[in-house]
Parts: sequence; structure tokens; C-alpha cells
Amino acid sequence: MGLLDLCEKYFGERDIYKMLELEKSALPKDIKKAYYKLSLQVHPDRVKDDDKSNATEKFKVLSKVYQVLSDNDRRGLYDEQGIIDEEDDITEGKLSSWLDLWRQMFKKLTVEDISNYEKSYVGSELERNDMKKAYLLGKGCINRIMNEVPFFNVKDEPRLQKIIREMIDAGEVPEYKIFTNEPAQKRQRRHTKYARESKEVEKINAKKEQENNLEKQIMERNQARESNFNSLMDKLMEKYGGEDDTDVFEIRQKKTTSKKKISSKKKETGTPSNVNGVKAGKVQKKRK
Repeated sequence: MGLLDLCEKYFGERDIYKMLELEKSALPKDIKKAYYKLSLQVHPDRVKDDDKSNATEKFKVLSKVYQVLSDNDRRGLYDEQGIIDEEDDITEGKLSSWLDLWRQMFKKLTVEDISNYEKSYVGSELERNDMKKAYLLGKGCINRIMNEVPFFNVKDEPRLQKIIREMIDAGEVPEYKIFTNEPAQKRQRRHTKYARESKEVEKINAKKEQENNLEKQIMERNQARESNFNSLMDKLMEKYGGEDDTDVFEIRQKKTTSKKKISSKKKETGTPSNVNGVKAGKVQKKRK
């Protein structure tokens, strides 16, 4: 099966520009941005276990499409004749190769990166277009909009209602009753679900914070131990550091000589050793 057939199978589109929501005149930076955005949705590490197999195939197809559009010759051939040269693809079947390519292109995201992007995204024209697209694809289903628009939660529903109703009044989008007259039970189920998920997130964050605090305590304790050990070594060096090997030898030799003299004196006085096999105490008693 060719790449275009796979595009249609997994993304429902044979036109690779439309698949990435790009114009044919898109610049390389626009192609890279579109590829990154879509690849995050199908990345095998970001989906549930049940969806991994399908996501893996989508990720491979998407990566091949990006390779075509990022190569001037292959892109030119596709633009002119609608043909894709598949000779230069990365070894088939090796997901690790595609993931390695992806990791080389995009740096690892930090919490700060996500937070900064959220600030620039919320309330932007891009967010409005994403709302519109999700509204049309889901035929007014708010659950669909909540799932597809980044950073959205139930607190944003009043803002969503306002923006979509403005679009409806302006004739930008048709009115779907499921949106304008959503059943109360459906709305309640969604709010209950988000409340439950929020508690789970709080528990996870609390656990991470606890683990980080424990790790911090262990590091501080180890640093304190190391500091105490270094302090002890400094004191020992300060006390004995001035002695060379000759000094130490002379000190030991003097101690040994003193011990020999003391031992010799004890033998001369006979105290408190035996005298003719009788203890000194008994001899003294006989004399008395």
C-alpha cells in the first residue's frame, strides 16, 4: 500500500497538504509546526494502551509525509505530478527510527514551556479557529470541543458559549440544538467527570511533591554528612598535618622505650609477682 493510500486510511485524506491543514505554498517552518501539532495527537507515548497500535501506524505515516514535504526534490515531484518518491524512507517497520527523528527535531517540553504557550494561546485567534473546527466536526457536541481544544475545562464553558453563539449569530457556523439546548444530564455527567479527574490530578501532584521533598531531604542529609566528614578531616589535618614521617617515627619510638623501662622496673621490685613461689601477702602474715 502506497503512502497516499495510508494517508487516506488513517487520516481520511489523500492530499497531504490538507491532511496537515496547510496551503500548497506553506513555508518549511509552517510545515514543521503543522507536523509537530498533529504528531502530538498521534504520538504512541501519549495515547492509551488500547490505541497504541493504531497510533503507531499513524505516527509512521505522518513522519513519512513530513519527510516528503521537507525534501525539496520530493516535494517538487509531488506538487507537479501528485507522485511520492518512497525510495528514501527510513527503514520500514522500525518505530524507534521515526521516534529518534522526532526527538532530534523537537526539544523536550518543560512545564514552563507549556505554561508560556497556554498564556499565548488562550484568547487567541488560533484558539477561536480550533473551537470553530471542533464545533463543526462534532456537530455542536460540547464534549468533543472540550476534548479537542487545548487547555479547555468546564470553567471555560461560559466563554465557549459566548464565542460560538457569536459565530452562530454572524452566520459563520450553523446552529446545532445539541449545543444551544444541551440536556442537563449530559452537562452534569461532564462536570462530574472533570471534578473526578481534577481530584486525581491533585493526588498525583501531591504525591510528586512529596517524592520531591523526600528526595530533597535525602540530598540535604547527605550533604550535611559530607560537610561533617570534611570538617572532621580538616581538624585532623590541622592537628597532625605538620608532622612528617620522621616525627611520627620518633614519637612512636619514644613511647616504645618508655614502656620497656616501666616493665623492667616492675621486674626488679617484684611487685606484685611471686617470691619463691609464695605470694607477697602470705609472707607478710607469717612474719607477723
